[in-house]
Amino acid sequence: MRFSRKKFCCYVLVLVYCAFSFYAAYNVFFRPPQVSRVHRVVSKKEGGSRGSPYLGTEQWNPWEEDENRHKGSRLQKGEKNWKDLINPNSHQEQAELQVQIWGKAAIGHYFWQHILEGPLEPLEDTAHWREGKLKTGRTDISFITGPAVVPGYFSVGVQNIVLVLNGREEAKIAFATQWLHYTQTLVENRKLRHVAVVLLGSEQCINNWILPYLKKNGGFVEVLYLVYDSTWINEEDVYQWPLGVATYRNFPVIDPSWSLVHDSRPYLCNFLGTVYGNSSREILMEVIRKEGLYQHCWISPRNEWQPQETNESSKSYHDALLQSDITLSPVGINTECYRIYEACSYGSVPVVEDVMTPGNCGNSSVSSNAPLQLLKSYGAPFIFIKSWKELPTIIDQEKNMSLQEKIQRRKRILEWYRQFKLKLKHKFIETLEKTFLRKDK
Repeated sequence: MRFSRKKFCCYVLVLVYCAFSFYAAYNVFFRPPQVSRVHRVVSKKEGGSRGSPYLGTEQWNPWEEDENRHKGSRLQKGEKNWKDLINPNSHQEQAELQVQIWGKAAIGHYFWQHILEGPLEPLEDTAHWREGKLKTGRTDISFITGPAVVPGYFSVGVQNIVLVLNGREEAKIAFATQWLHYTQTLVENRKLRHVAVVLLGSEQCINNWILPYLKKNGGFVEVLYLVYDSTWINEEDVYQWPLGVATYRNFPVIDPSWSLVHDSRPYLCNFLGTVYGNSSREILMEVIRKEGLYQHCWISPRNEWQPQETNESSKSYHDALLQSDITLSPVGINTECYRIYEACSYGSVPVVEDVMTPGNCGNSSVSSNAPLQLLKSYGAPFIFIKSWKELPTIIDQEKNMSLQEKIQRRKRILEWYRQFKLKLKHKFIETLEKTFLRKDK
């Protein structure tokens, strides 16, 4: 009996073990996943419209994007850990294209932080060396900038570079030429294979000094991204690039909040800027005075241009954009100015003087929308005028608009600006991949 009882107990233990094993295998491989109440709520939200955060219902939550990003990062981290378990070598895979951007002009910060949305460390603007990295699609991109980025005094870790330069005036051109000569030496010594340039060009579109450096003219620059309405733009090796915001005055990336979109704004319009003699800005100021617009608009003219702002003047400018429905943008030396992009950042509609300024800018071989051909080609929802004598009619229209109409318009301008930067980012990367990778095959 003792032997039979022991044998019976052994059989029972074996049966229990087998049953538990089969149950565990069923749960792992065959049982449908259980969804908790919390996950049902999240899934319901995610199953709805995935459109713009600005063009949704009136219940848009300005913090929802951050919350979703936090949730998404946890999910992505779990997914990455699972992939690493399955394929331990997956994290070692390299991108097809590695590019480094050398930011030697202030527009480099707009390029990197506002359009490519890359990180930049350290955060202090006064740091001598700042850098960041990101990966998008098939391309790894790194960015370096600051006074410590000097030719010959930093290691060149990649074979493909984008050089961001300022060519607005003679002193800047001389500095840019030094960088081009240094880059040319690296190409000749086969330390670099491909070079593109983003150039803040002359406001009169006089940029002949860079022509010898272009590949088609026997040089080494394969792609040129050029600010302002140059007649060189051909969408083959010369592309137009936006001026952007005044990053040299530390204009930041503005994240739209609920109040920025929905609050009533106390001013119909604003203009804070320099009034040059014998310019259309004098006409603008005369119209403002004659129509008594000081009581409806935030107007603060000055007689001399100032390259740097005080803390007080900077705060006033940001407040004016935030508290005005529209922003008046008269032409300066060029039609395109920082104010246009800065107004978009705050959802204040630019009222743009659509007039070509003197110089060599004009219609290109691919567009007849100059001035502002880049913005127009992307369908900028601005108010374009030919004369500031049209302003009283615009102000009357603003007075008759309801708050809900203005809220919808702010959403449109914010969404357009977001999409504008996103499309430029994708186009830039696609152009580099098409140009650099194709020539490597």
